Amino acid sequence: MRVWKVAAALWAVCMAQAAGAGTVLVLGDSISAGFGLDTSKGWVALLQQRLREQGYADQVVNASITGDTSANGRARLEPLLAANKPDLLILELGGNDGLRGQPPAQLQQNLTWIIDRARSSGAQVLLLGVPLPPNYGPAYINAFSHVYQQVAADKQVPLVPSLLDGVGGVAQLMQEDGIHPRAEAQPRLLENVWPALKPLL
Repeated sequence: MRVWKVAAALWAVCMAQAAGAGTVLVLGDSISAGFGLDTSKGWVALLQQRLREQGYADQVVNASITGDTSANGRARLEPLLAANKPDLLILELGGNDGLRGQPPAQLQQNLTWIIDRARSSGAQVLLLGVPLPPNYGPAYINAFSHVYQQVAADKQVPLVPSLLDGVGGVAQLMQEDGIHPRAEAQPRLLENVWPALKPLL
């Protein structure tokens, strides 16, 4: 009888975990795609590992593509939502918009559209800000970073102001291009995201 009770309890725990399982979709660019790295060492892979270690059953789907702009992400969103039915969208786009000098207003429109569409599909959204290198000038950099703050305020979504906080500009943590973080920086990226992400799980 005792063995049966233990088995029943384990079955109940497994069923509860399965019921709580969800899908976390990461829509990003090279920073989340793990450019120049073994992708198993990227921050998105580390996120999946942490979820398992902490008892979360959520599955992380990394739909990040190196070089993607916010317009690219917008164009890819519909089939990704249909195929994955995410409970949470982590939105990390805009860096390539900035590197190409595209208008901040265009970034704002695209991020807003992505958030609205994701929410209409039933997903929560976490927005990740990506800073630009200093050589783009203070006026453009300020206008660019303000987009993330404005979108987060307008749409009432949680924001990580800078995914690269503590990493960007630190030579030993960045690849030679000065844009992409090294493997050693990936745990810090996860730590930057985790406090805002955990309450959404």
